Amino acid sequence: MPRAAVVLSGCGVFDGTEIHEAVSLLIHLSRLGVETVCFAPDREQAQTIDHYTGEVEPRRQRNALHESARIARGKENIRPLDTIEAEEFDAIFFPGGFGAAKNLCTFAVDGATCTVEPSVERAVKMFKGVGKPIGMCCIAPVIAARILGEAHGGFGCEITLGAESDASRSAAEMGATHIPKGVLEAHIDTENKLVTTPAYMCDAKVHEVYEGIGKMVEATMQMAKSGAARSVGA
Repeated sequence: MPRAAVVLSGCGVFDGTEIHEAVSLLIHLSRLGVETVCFAPDREQAQTIDHYTGEVEPRRQRNALHESARIARGKENIRPLDTIEAEEFDAIFFPGGFGAAKNLCTFAVDGATCTVEPSVERAVKMFKGVGKPIGMCCIAPVIAARILGEAHGGFGCEITLGAESDASRSAAEMGATHIPKGVLEAHIDTENKLVTTPAYMCDAKVHEVYEGIGKMVEATMQMAKSGAARSVGA
């Protein structure tokens, strides 16, 4: 059975993982017969947002790993991200939500000069280093732009964040090539084994986000399968 890691960043669109995207991702992986293990950084979230009022709760702190366990269905289904090992998995996936830009990196505040959370950077570089594919949706591809971008010492990468926007221009500043795509599409960067889809970066309905994520998941796992076949035949 193929295995995939899913990296979460909390629970809730404004300060953590976008739940529709995470659930869509997990459903598509399940339908393909892929065993999943969730991960999240064991650290305090950058912010806690009241999702009803939209207001910051300055005196309330939440841990990204503990909050992500809400999506993973409990402690037994999620691990600290700094324990991940690429050899255990065929692919790694990052759903979006503001947590990807606040807790996994500082893009929400710093834009093109953002830094990446150390366990996230380690995971991306590890999977990239062993040639295992990476799937990302919504705002999460800015993490790949930061780590793999030519402007920061990488080799550059191709991503989509939907239409051209301030976010896509910041990604270009980091050395990524932005490819405009619609919500029902995914972009495949074959050289980097990176597959991205815009999801809620578009003004989209939930079923459209689900379908676009399905395209990303299928392309990523097909890439993983092809890589595994080459390894067996080598």
